[in-house]
Amino acid sequence: MGIGGCIGLLAVGAILTFAVDWHMAGINLDLVGIIMMIVGIIGLATYVSILKRRRTQPPSPGAPVVDVEDARYYK
Repeated sequence: MGIGGCIGLLAVGAILTFAVDWHMAGINLDLVGIIMMIVGIIGLATYVSILKRRRTQPPSPGAPVVDVEDARYYK
């Protein structure tokens, strides 16, 4: 589930919780909407934390540079 799926869960959950006034026997739509919003928030937080770990840092500017063409090899 990517960012789009998480935002979709948040949106559908908010619609079910705040905008729908249906009353179904045996189903509490407010609770279903809240559960969907919580799952969307957890998924979004997980996705962002995984995305943050995937980023790599470039080497520091003070790292030594080895030029292979100028190196001498001895046998």
